[in-house]
Amino acid sequence: MKVALAPPRARQRVVAATIAGNAIEFYDFLCFSFFAVYIGHAYFPGGDPFADLLKTLAVFWSGFLFRPLGGIVIGAYADRAGRRPALLLTIALITLGTAGLALIPSYASIGVAAPILLIICRIIQGFALGGEVGPASVYLVEAAPAEKRGFFASWQLASQGVAVMAGGAVGVLLSVILSKQQMFDWGWRVPFLLCLALIPVAILLRGEMPETLDLATPKPALGEGLAANARTIILGVLLIIGGTVSTYVGNYMSTYAIATLKLPATVGLAATLFFGVATILFSLIGGRLGDRFGRKPLVLWPRVALMLLIVPLFHWMSSSPSATTLWVSTIVNAALGAMSGGAVFALMAELLPRRVRATGFAISYAVGVSIFGGSTQLLVAWLINVTGNPIAPAWYVVLTSLVTIGAALALPETLGRKID
Repeated sequence: MKVALAPPRARQRVVAATIAGNAIEFYDFLCFSFFAVYIGHAYFPGGDPFADLLKTLAVFWSGFLFRPLGGIVIGAYADRAGRRPALLLTIALITLGTAGLALIPSYASIGVAAPILLIICRIIQGFALGGEVGPASVYLVEAAPAEKRGFFASWQLASQGVAVMAGGAVGVLLSVILSKQQMFDWGWRVPFLLCLALIPVAILLRGEMPETLDLATPKPALGEGLAANARTIILGVLLIIGGTVSTYVGNYMSTYAIATLKLPATVGLAATLFFGVATILFSLIGGRLGDRFGRKPLVLWPRVALMLLIVPLFHWMSSSPSATTLWVSTIVNAALGAMSGGAVFALMAELLPRRVRATGFAISYAVGVSIFGGSTQLLVAWLINVTGNPIAPAWYVVLTSLVTIGAALALPETLGRKID
């Protein structure tokens, strides 16, 4: 049974509550990537900057490895106890992880305990975020009017764009007002401290969310429901792969600009800002178009365009490194990826029945992102170093885009489908 929401103000509150918490959680998680160079220096001081970076990116990946567990545990909780309590739980967990990242002393202060505590905080964040995306995404779809489900679902990806934009904006501001030494000493901690001040707002908004799960109806065995929808969940993992790789290649652009293109830090961090703005705008455009033309065309055609353009864009950047080539390439990657990705969220939520919708969605998303998204930055940094080819990330985007295109072709269209 779907809970009726009074239009339009109640729906505006639903979107605001969902994306506020989602944006904060992704901001916390992604800031680690944005400031990887500085975090590596603080917790893995080995004298080799590239080795320190690889160690830091490996810790970044550790958070992803626990996303599937968070997706299963918190997704199942959302399918049993309701979407709202699950979303409140994820906010509480992300607060714990973020506080740790902001306050853990450096390796110079407490030795090997520092990187160990860092990994623990990343695991907590990964577990929380793995449980966040499924319930948040299906909540948006369930709360939306039928003719706007694509647009509502696209706010999930748009909120991730808000996180990227906020992280990029904070990074640019800090790089301008702080010296390089200050950034290495303590400046990288500021973004995490700022976020802690915003978390109470998200908790307040989510506490007032109406529930969209009928708690009075008996629930069938979760395992049976997941087994019955195993094909959809597996194809969902493949559907997520292309989007998550292009997204994390985009998030890596700040590090790529500094470490590979040798551009100033401000230029590299500004790329993250542009990536966030483009993600917000074009995910919402994709959601709108998906409500008109269907989910599959929006999943497929922007992904095909990105697959064809990404190699020329990286060649352009590497042969003519500048702010212009970096920013234009970043915007194109973000725009096409977001148009495709925004439709993916609606497609997956509409394919799964309500009794396993949060869990099944969370598993597809968390597995795809943990294996491929989490490893992207570590893999491309390693590939660039081993091959000496700065275009290596683009070929990885091409390969994974082919996988996503194949999965999309194997799934049915869901525009107009009844989900209750």
